[in-house]
Amino acid sequence: MWEYTDKVMDLFYNPKNQGLIEAANETGIKVVTGEVGSIACGDALRLHLKVDEATNIILDAKFQTFGCASAIASSSALTEMIVGMTVDQALSLTNKEIAEYLGGLPEEKMHCSVMGQEALEAAIYSYKGIPLAHHEDDESAMICRCFGITETRIKKTIKENNLTSAEQVTNYIKAGGGCTTCLADIDDLIAAVWEGVEQEKIKVPVIKPETDTLPVLTNLQKITLIQKVLETEVKPFLAADGGDVELYDVEGDKVKVVLKGACGSCPSSTVTLKIAIEEKLKQLVLPSLVVESV
Repeated sequence: MWEYTDKVMDLFYNPKNQGLIEAANETGIKVVTGEVGSIACGDALRLHLKVDEATNIILDAKFQTFGCASAIASSSALTEMIVGMTVDQALSLTNKEIAEYLGGLPEEKMHCSVMGQEALEAAIYSYKGIPLAHHEDDESAMICRCFGITETRIKKTIKENNLTSAEQVTNYIKAGGGCTTCLADIDDLIAAVWEGVEQEKIKVPVIKPETDTLPVLTNLQKITLIQKVLETEVKPFLAADGGDVELYDVEGDKVKVVLKGACGSCPSSTVTLKIAIEEKLKQLVLPSLVVESV
């Protein structure tokens, strides 16, 4: 039995704005629909919007959902949240905000909030007259054939929801939940997403040596300088994301460190090790240094 909040159960038993919006011949009013999922896959949502074309304000929203308690509650919550917003304001709504409005959802049911977000995007793109294919890069590789989910959609969900495992991806958009043959591909996408984020985040300044002659350091001087760089240059940067590093040992040009805090469990810890730590030490101590995690 899933642990649902009182808000989820209330909107499941007493959903708001269920039904459809009939196309009315009102001047300046446009009715559009966004549809995602399929009954064959277990969940489907059809979202209807009534929009004032002069102001782009959503005047009314209704839904038709086939699915579980979370799907019905998420759809109902979505319609309550967006009425009164402009279409651009609504377009910025995230699935996390839908889940938060409900007081939270079991992680295994987060795909219901994602389904609401995607139906909203589909409806708004229909209102703007933009083909959905232009919105979701229809040319990207199909990763999960069981549920028809592309590489672009998986990467977007990983990044927006800070996902770090294939199981989480399955919970959020069902990818990998069918025949499971794409789970390895999903793991690769997770690694690629966070490696890319880490590389964008880490900006290592290029320090040009004043002379071409490198100083000759004793082993004690080398260890002292390494420790100083870790304390003054590396640790403050890692601490901003809840991470830390400690010097473990120095063997010749091999520097052994221990990654702690968020860095110890981060999927992109290898990137942190090489770019945030090794490059700093190469630039500020010796270019021949190699950093390893123990």
